[in-house]
Amino acid sequence: MSSGPAGHVARSTPPSTVRPHRETTGGTGSARKRTFLHTADGVRIEAVYEPPRAVYEPPDEPAAGDGDTARPPAGHLVFVIAHGFTGDVNRPHVRRVARALAHHGAVVTFSFRGHGASGGRSTVGDREILDLAAAVDWARALGHTRVVTVGFSMGGSVVLRHAALHREQELAAVVSVSAPARWYYRGTAPMRRLHWLVTRPAGRLVGRYGLRTRIHHRDWDPVPLSPVEAVPRIAPTPLLIVHGDRDGYFPLDHPYMLATAAGDHAALWIEPGMGHAEHAADDALLARMGDWATGVAG
Repeated sequence: MSSGPAGHVARSTPPSTVRPHRETTGGTGSARKRTFLHTADGVRIEAVYEPPRAVYEPPDEPAAGDGDTARPPAGHLVFVIAHGFTGDVNRPHVRRVARALAHHGAVVTFSFRGHGASGGRSTVGDREILDLAAAVDWARALGHTRVVTVGFSMGGSVVLRHAALHREQELAAVVSVSAPARWYYRGTAPMRRLHWLVTRPAGRLVGRYGLRTRIHHRDWDPVPLSPVEAVPRIAPTPLLIVHGDRDGYFPLDHPYMLATAAGDHAALWIEPGMGHAEHAADDALLARMGDWATGVAG
């Protein structure tokens, strides 16, 4: 398997319809956009686009504008971020990830169905691949030709399944952080609590009113392709699997299963001292992820 940075373990449906609504632009001179998309199954998804922060002019020339950095053409790299369960586009930890990756390219964030201002109800990783597909379509409609998907926890499983099942979208790279390898895992206390939240009426009420997450009451039928079944189908698209050695949700057998199934086209980073998902991914790790993506995306 391919090599990662020093100090890390290295190992190796139809397209969505993009129909923006109520698009707004940020402050004066800003290219920030907030809009709503429609997925292939008709769910309304809130999404935000932010231009890259990096300066693309030669270092001996001043940046254009009054305090603004020079912006690259729209064809440059864009990161589409898939948040974890109970997250949304406005959560501070999602915005922090977006700010960090904006130093490497443009960024699209969105709220999965059942989260934030998006419509529908969460299917906890199943139909969410259609939400991601709509966000990728929007990034391409904005002119970006190189798209990297980055997912955390539930979003990490979604980017793996999306890359396997929506190959027509031709991703430049995929980054999956703190993702499960298999479904119905209950081996840790946090995952047992999550299963209660998802499967019990009382749990779904807690999700709706306590966590601002609307969860669908129906079981999966059929059971979707699992992440470990998806990763062999992603090649030759470059894949990075990131996992903390102190993840309280999914122990290390999950990333090792994913890396083994992915084969030589995947890199595995086991992060010492890291916990779970966006909250545990510090700015230094996000910067290395951005560097890796820009390196493999060409």
